Amino acid sequence: MLTDPKLRSQVDQLWDKLWTGGLTNPMDAIEQFSYLLFLKQLDDAEQQAERRARRRDEAHTPTIPPEMRWAKWRNGTAAEALAYLRDKVFPWLKALGGNGSSFERYMQNAEFKINKPALLLEACGLIEQMHIAEQNQDVQGDLYEYLLSYLSTAGRNGQFRTPRHIIRMMVQMLDPKPGERIGDLAAGTCGFLVNAYQYILAQHTAPEILQPHPDGWGAPLVGDRLTDEQRAFLQTDAFRGYDNDSGMTMLRIGSMNMILHGIRQPRFFYQDTLSKHFDEAAEYDVILMNPPFKGAVDKGDVHPDLPGDTRKSELLFVHLILRALESGGRCAVIVPDGVLFGSSGAHVTLRRRLVEEHRLDGVISMPGGVFKPYAGVSTAVLLFTKGARTEQIWYYDMAHDGFSLDDKRQPTAENDIPDVLACWRHRRDPAFAEARAARRAELEAALAPLQQERLRLAAELDRLTFERVVNGRMANGEWANGELRMVNEEPQNVAGAVSLEKVQETLEALAAEMAPLRAELARLDRQFWVPKAQVQANKYDLSASRYRQTAPEPVYHAAPEVTLERLARLEQVMGEEIAALRAMVDERPETDDR
Repeated sequence: MLTDPKLRSQVDQLWDKLWTGGLTNPMDAIEQFSYLLFLKQLDDAEQQAERRARRRDEAHTPTIPPEMRWAKWRNGTAAEALAYLRDKVFPWLKALGGNGSSFERYMQNAEFKINKPALLLEACGLIEQMHIAEQNQDVQGDLYEYLLSYLSTAGRNGQFRTPRHIIRMMVQMLDPKPGERIGDLAAGTCGFLVNAYQYILAQHTAPEILQPHPDGWGAPLVGDRLTDEQRAFLQTDAFRGYDNDSGMTMLRIGSMNMILHGIRQPRFFYQDTLSKHFDEAAEYDVILMNPPFKGAVDKGDVHPDLPGDTRKSELLFVHLILRALESGGRCAVIVPDGVLFGSSGAHVTLRRRLVEEHRLDGVISMPGGVFKPYAGVSTAVLLFTKGARTEQIWYYDMAHDGFSLDDKRQPTAENDIPDVLACWRHRRDPAFAEARAARRAELEAALAPLQQERLRLAAELDRLTFERVVNGRMANGEWANGELRMVNEEPQNVAGAVSLEKVQETLEALAAEMAPLRAELARLDRQFWVPKAQVQANKYDLSASRYRQTAPEPVYHAAPEVTLERLARLEQVMGEEIAALRAMVDERPETDDR
């Protein structure tokens, strides 16, 4: 979600200018914005490469012809800029991906539709004000998503952009390698493919070169430890994506995204991968994806190799992945929670297939706000290996992803993802498990006396509350300044009496002291293993909530004898009140009833 109000305002201005400039078809406006943004990003990347070469005192080989650079045509008159861009730069741009690339294929019929010189310069000025090069990848993706929101289609049929930090988590867990064929069968803007490429580069860049970067895998991603053969494979055969956007806008945007991040010959094609026209089988070593869900597909067009007893896209896509993976291939896929526990025959069949015919490596339950503001549905990540054997399933019940779980999605300090990755990497390491168990024991030991004190205070609070209700009224119905007497005392301010408010304050301070210990203990409990036999016994239900065991928080309950004593006291008070009322009735003056 685009949260920066300044950027939102600039995009709104750009949209208004394109609209008033004659681009009344929203898709036309989005495409023209994409072309200009892409040209600016190409120039920014070239400038960064030039600066890096100067710092290292190295020669720089341009990747963009000087005559196609943004500054070449941007600084002329409005009429000259439009003519140069339309007649020289745009034809060059259409062929940028090279023969056979998806970018070159889907740009063949692309048109540059800005015909007003002044409009072009105004649009370029607004794009320059956005300082795109200074924004992180999430913001760049959010720009496109915010523009798409003008179409009222964001989130329709479950099609919305996967948050970048969730993509990175999934990529790290699958750990793609050079030489592996990596696919996304519903790729959108190709975020999974781009991040897989960057991850491979980062893993094969010398540590002395790679510097930490707050947004991504580090920089610069030079991949200096890759062989020439591995580099060539990454550029030509490693990545393949599909999308069924018949308007080609997302195909162009996705291809641009791949080019911007170094994949010079993107392979991102138009195809409904669930249809009978998609025949790829055993083609991939790694599949990363977030397929569209909550939609139904045309049953008559579904590939005959896919189950015919369901039209739910979220189920069909998992079956499709199993068909597309090579034996031993790995997958991380986002599914709605219903896939984990749905009771229909199609749901149970899919889960049984994952557990009995393949290796279900892991299930990550994610909190419901991960995809807000577009959807509040709870989701999970399934990790599995084709053709291997399931013996036990690793689980992580994630509660926080580093952002607020409301529509604003603001950064927060609470973030389980680093722990998810650490637990996944060391899930079979006995020393790691022992260290967590030892830490758990330390936390329980530290919490035990605090828990006892909390229960003591809760008992005191319960007693004082009862006494206030029963004995704390003054004649005018006011409380005695918060000072309470013991049972059977007359209402009065007693020197040294315990204040109800003071006990409440002490209890709140104790809760604040216990909170970080409780939070750490809860996090240690978020990872757990479930034996295959237990899943089988539960009709292959994969819900984390069914299997996660948590120790209940001790709660104060008054002892039975205390409760009986209080009931007796209440009965006594009611008897006294009834007697007082009877006396008042008896003391009434006699009246004539006539």
